[in-house]
Amino acid sequence: MKKLVIFDLDGTLLNTIEDLGQAANYALERNGYATHSMASYPYFVGNGVRRLMTRVLPEDARDDETVDRVLGDFLEYYDVHCIDYTKPYNGMIELLQDLRDLDVAVAVASNKYQKAVDKIIPHFFPDINFIAIEGHREGVNVKPDPSVIFTILAKAGVAKADALYIGDSGVDMEAGRRACIDTVGVTWGFRSKKELVEYHADAIVNNPIDILNIVENGIRIS
Repeated sequence: MKKLVIFDLDGTLLNTIEDLGQAANYALERNGYATHSMASYPYFVGNGVRRLMTRVLPEDARDDETVDRVLGDFLEYYDVHCIDYTKPYNGMIELLQDLRDLDVAVAVASNKYQKAVDKIIPHFFPDINFIAIEGHREGVNVKPDPSVIFTILAKAGVAKADALYIGDSGVDMEAGRRACIDTVGVTWGFRSKKELVEYHADAIVNNPIDILNIVENGIRIS
């Protein structure tokens, strides 16, 4: 049985897309740029907020000065409104509780900036004792760089073979692969099953309870 399960945040633990999209559109509108539909945001997110700002801006407005300005407005809005529409995916709270009941450690590895992670995770999961809650910090590369996973493994004192990484995107699957730990792709998030297959997820699940089965029994679901 696995001893540690590491979760991505956006699109895996929580559906955050509405709040991310609202904040990005606020920043774009404030700076005179066209906004985007909420349906387009799942394809913009996944590599941290700076990359998000770069992607939502027109191609001829992606210089550092413009990105910095729009990012500042995004952060100002998102810091206040990051839990307005965000909610856990069905079954996720129960899964986390079941894992802890089995004495399996749980952790978060997110490309979302640390200040937001520190606000969001305790708000939605106040009764879950995460062994580590890691967001993006200055000077640390975002996923798919595996640095954040290595940080969590060190904090938990768990070997790679005893860990499992859960995410909804190719970025997550690549991060797990680079860290040399088993990966599970979830289909309820922001990206497609096709992307998870292309990035070689070790297993793909459609329901949180399937993750519990993998942790306990090593069942591969595809």
